[in-house]
Amino acid sequence: MFCAASGYANAMNASAPVTRYQLAEIGALLADPSRAAILLALIDGSARPAGELGLLAGVAPATASAHLRKLCDGGLLGVLARGRHRYYRLAGEDIAHLVETLALTHTRSARSGGALATDPALSRARTCYHHLAGRLGVALFERLRGQRGLMLGAAAVHLSERGRRLLIDSGLVGADDAIEKLPGRSCLDWTERRFHLAGALGTLLTRRLFDAGWLRRRRDTRALGITPRGHSGFTAMGLDLDPVSRR
Repeated sequence: MFCAASGYANAMNASAPVTRYQLAEIGALLADPSRAAILLALIDGSARPAGELGLLAGVAPATASAHLRKLCDGGLLGVLARGRHRYYRLAGEDIAHLVETLALTHTRSARSGGALATDPALSRARTCYHHLAGRLGVALFERLRGQRGLMLGAAAVHLSERGRRLLIDSGLVGADDAIEKLPGRSCLDWTERRFHLAGALGTLLTRRLFDAGWLRRRRDTRALGITPRGHSGFTAMGLDLDPVSRR
């Protein structure tokens, strides 16, 4: 069960242009640091209860509830009911992309005005909603493209037969997986300012990387670690991990 979509989410779902009033509404929702903290806490695609989000945002329970209600009414959050418990998460990948894009805009602004402090671990590898981002995500996207493993269409990115074979040979997918039917999309990475793979295809591929033990999650952060098995696997796929691991 989700909050009814409105504002930004309605415009996106209807494939209609966002009006100036909807844009102003989005800006007002994101202008509060506590609401921004809530969105950032959920950008990994997780679902969290109000109490936990209030602690992460540093506000009292009543204040957290008010912020969550505004974000939900604005179409940025969805709520999942499980008995008496309610869990909040981003309304969709488009919302995660919006937050990442705003971070990219801030990065450009900060770079033009001076040095920018970016968490090196997040820059190396992280989750963006449910897909792989950072230098590792960009390197994987570029490796697939370099091997003609991706077909970039006007509406979506699909895996080619060459890309499917590369993933089968790596052990990430099985020969009977219909992964080539899943639509993906290119997503501009806010730390690298190059593209990584998003959408359903990017989500499944990232899940397989975890299932295969190539990646590991780190506590209380979106930053990811590459396991020894992952180092071997990515190297066998032809990825140069030296640029990924530096800094």
